[in-house]
Amino acid sequence: MSALKYWIWLAERRGIGAYSAHKLLSVMGSPEKIFFSLEKDYAKAGVNQKDIMTLMDKNMSDVRRIMDRCVEENWRVISIEDSVYPERLRNLHDAPLVLYIRGSLPVMDEEAAVAIVGTRKCTPYGIKSAERIAYEITKGGGLVVTGLARGIDTASAWGALRAGGRVIGVLGCGLDVVYPPENRRIFDDVAAVGAIISEFPPETPAQGRNFPMRNRIISGISLGTVIIEAPERSGALITAGHALEQGRDVFVVPGNIDADACVGSNRLMREGAIPIMSGWDILDEYRSLYPMKLGRAETVKITPPDEALLEKMVQREMSARHNETKKEIDNGGTLEYIDSKKQEPDLEGTELAVYNTLKSGRKHIDDIIIDSGLDAKEVLPVLTILEIKGYIDRSAGKMFNINQQFK
Repeated sequence: MSALKYWIWLAERRGIGAYSAHKLLSVMGSPEKIFFSLEKDYAKAGVNQKDIMTLMDKNMSDVRRIMDRCVEENWRVISIEDSVYPERLRNLHDAPLVLYIRGSLPVMDEEAAVAIVGTRKCTPYGIKSAERIAYEITKGGGLVVTGLARGIDTASAWGALRAGGRVIGVLGCGLDVVYPPENRRIFDDVAAVGAIISEFPPETPAQGRNFPMRNRIISGISLGTVIIEAPERSGALITAGHALEQGRDVFVVPGNIDADACVGSNRLMREGAIPIMSGWDILDEYRSLYPMKLGRAETVKITPPDEALLEKMVQREMSARHNETKKEIDNGGTLEYIDSKKQEPDLEGTELAVYNTLKSGRKHIDDIIIDSGLDAKEVLPVLTILEIKGYIDRSAGKMFNINQQFK
């Protein structure tokens, strides 16, 4: 526990993201050594002046408050060095330093974990597809990972719970923040049989800039990510971008070609994502890895959903969608959690390096690769992520430019 407080302290240094923290750890060795270092030590390690000022704040009162709250609520806190920290996540260059856990986190690397994501503003078809696919994955021995937001996330959690299985929910806020508020019962059910995790400490609100960070965890702890309905600009596409960058599989449920909710997800399929029609299609991809764990459709007893309850679920999500649209109109579309792309760019690592190459103007992809000093295999997924986040625009001829609102 004594070492854990230094991990929390480092994770909570404002302005120093996970990527930069890992670089600092590679030079200085441990969070404890970083904590007890002096200004000259940071300078010698190549830390810029702004980050040095952040690291010179040695006040541990917030850390003690966080740890006390977790003890009080019976939440677990683990660092990246903990033996139960998921290895799939640990291998990421920007892996969270700390995870807060409500419930019981299984040994993720022994699970056929599949993320299911999609738009909040989904169609009835999307809701029913998500519920069914999550049910089938769970019945077949897989583990569903989701963000527990409205729409596709909620339907996925329902499907997995109906199958009598566990769910891993990943939040973009503290464990004590139920977002959306109407999902409190689902949060409780998920925590009772599975786990809710977050890299954000208690009392962290559901702010827009947190969700792209959360999405890398959703894809990072999973073998593959299923996209069910994603419009042209969608957080689900950010998750898909992270999955590609992490070397994970990306699956897509084909959607209505005339529906705005499916423009982004259908495009992913055109660009090479794997089309699937059922949860069994996904499990087929991983059966050789988990032959004793994953079942087959013909050997598993399937119970169709209660149509009345399913319709009630659809109506509930459609009502939530209507209310959220009204809030966007009433608030001029300025709610932080509705439109993260209107935040100032909050980038680091390879994303920042690629973004900075475009500050001098519109460039061809080959020039971006040269100017960034990165390999093509690193630059391509980063460009996709930046485009999805709305920071850059792509034009014909593999040309890229910074989005006008960030110039």
